[in-house]
Amino acid sequence: MNTPSPYTFVLFGATGDLSLRKVLPSLFRAFRTGQLGPEPAGDTGLASGLDTGRILAIARKPMDAAEYHAWCEEHVRKHIKPDVWDEDAWRRFLATIDYMPLDLGREAEFGVLADRLSKRPGVRIFYLATGPSLFIPICEGLRSAKLNENSRIVLEKPLGHDLASSEAINDAVGAIFREDQIYRIDHYLGKEAVQNLLALRFGNAIFEPLWRRELIDSIQITIAEEIGVEGRGEFYEQTGALRDMVQNHLLQLLAIVAMEPPLSMDADAVRDEKMRVLRSLRHLDDESVARNVVRGQYGGGAIGKSAVPAYVDEPGVPSDSQTETFVALKADIDNWRWAGVPFFLRTGKRLGERVAEIVVNYRATPYPLLGDVTAQPGVNRLVIRLQPNESIRLYCLAKQPGEGMNLQSVHLDLAFDQFFKGHRMDAYERLLLDVINGRLALFVRRDEQEQAWRWVAPIQAYWSRQHKGPKRYAAGTWGPPAASALLTQYGTSWVEEDN
Repeated sequence: MNTPSPYTFVLFGATGDLSLRKVLPSLFRAFRTGQLGPEPAGDTGLASGLDTGRILAIARKPMDAAEYHAWCEEHVRKHIKPDVWDEDAWRRFLATIDYMPLDLGREAEFGVLADRLSKRPGVRIFYLATGPSLFIPICEGLRSAKLNENSRIVLEKPLGHDLASSEAINDAVGAIFREDQIYRIDHYLGKEAVQNLLALRFGNAIFEPLWRRELIDSIQITIAEEIGVEGRGEFYEQTGALRDMVQNHLLQLLAIVAMEPPLSMDADAVRDEKMRVLRSLRHLDDESVARNVVRGQYGGGAIGKSAVPAYVDEPGVPSDSQTETFVALKADIDNWRWAGVPFFLRTGKRLGERVAEIVVNYRATPYPLLGDVTAQPGVNRLVIRLQPNESIRLYCLAKQPGEGMNLQSVHLDLAFDQFFKGHRMDAYERLLLDVINGRLALFVRRDEQEQAWRWVAPIQAYWSRQHKGPKRYAAGTWGPPAASALLTQYGTSWVEEDN
């Protein structure tokens, strides 16, 4: 286990939803396993130099450290899973956290922040768990206090709402911080199964000959959620599924699936290859958007045995909302490896199951020597499950015991929790440790992000000119029927429809 160099982790938006659900619980997980470095020797302030790392929580609310610790007891603790809970470790973790109220509108308060941080050795990590509208004021405040050197800054999605606003944020942040200081976080890139996808492809010679258009029929990438907007209707109205999931998570996963072997695993070598994939995506015009992109919005229905409301009945959502909660689309990569292989991307809320997975469908045998079963959908399929229960499963045919050549589908499993015992990092935990240790490979570079915005821009433009709005689907289903029809026109179907 590597011990990080001295650092101070400064968490802006420390009383917000992201901090309490993701950032602080993940920091606790890392602390519990000793990955945040030696613990404080005494006080809960920032003065002690005997420990490696401290956390400084920042928000507008006037509190002192003790009051913030009580706030963590009430709001953060319940988001820590029972399997990692440790009462003694929790008390010791709180001792690493100090708190400072800060009004972003008062430049002088950043000077006070600089004075507090001057007592601590090492790098400063500024994690912006805030809305993107605050990114620029925070960065400008840090520059005014000369806190933009010997520092790293973490930006949460969404970075803007289109290409122009993304470029504006990147220009402003880039004028203050160098690109190698900027960590644009996409938590799907921190998932264990995504890391294992790289290991599968580039650590095993047997898969490289199988990873190309001659053998692959199609690839599906799905991120499905059972939950709705969870009381965040007003926020979601300004975002929608295209901005929230497709532009970042789904296109990043596509890039990793389709990338060429990098020259090394260095950050820019990996990101160069992802960028080549994004640049190879076929441009979408109005005709292709109309044919190959489906948008939906959930109506009322049931999740399990519980009735749930329609999106338009959620708090903060207008009754005539045209915001999409579901997107399914076909993407094409125009390069030598993937020409002619359709990539089907899908995401949505209030769907039939919470699942994130990559499905690689291989072509049927060229001749049905052993019967028509060899041409059935899903006979040869690789399924990389990202959540829940991260795993990799390879489907193939085998002869059933007994007389005759009767074939049956079987599968080979790599279930990570069975092969690898002990502590397993969640995505945020891994990414936070990468920030602390200065590793950029799992973070999105500016050109990647903006190229993704360029690709979805025609979809945004086409929808803005349409008056039909999203297609309705019942909560608890797999989206509108048009999503199934999308694949039918290309002679295939979604994985759950094959079962």
